Parts: sequence; C-alpha cells; structure tokens
Amino acid sequence: MLHSMSTTVAAASERSAAEVNEEIRALWRRSGGTLTSEQRAEYQRLVLEWAEAAPQSHRAA
Repeated sequence: MLHSMSTTVAAASERSAAEVNEEIRALWRRSGGTLTSEQRAEYQRLVLEWAEAAPQSHRAA
C-alpha cells in the first residue's frame, strides 16, 4: 500500500485535530517506529498543525 505525505500545511480551520492526529499515527505506522530525517520534519510539521487545530483544553495539558 502506498501512502502519500502531505507537502503543504493546511490551516487549522481546514483539518480537525483528529484528522491531523490520524496522519501522525499513519506516519509512525509507515516508519516502523523509526523516523528518517525527512519523516521527522514531516512529524514536526504535523505536530504544529495538530497544536493549532486542538481544542484549548488539549493545549493546557
């Protein structure tokens, strides 16, 4: 199965935190638990996107 990685940052209003979280989980599944430098950069971008999309209660944790 071929998975494509997003190359653009979607605005927080475009994707929910749950959608971004699922992409993060898929990235980890594809990587087998070890991220390459390219995958690490994608992971960092996704985490920032997730933080923007997450409800306020998640940010305070």
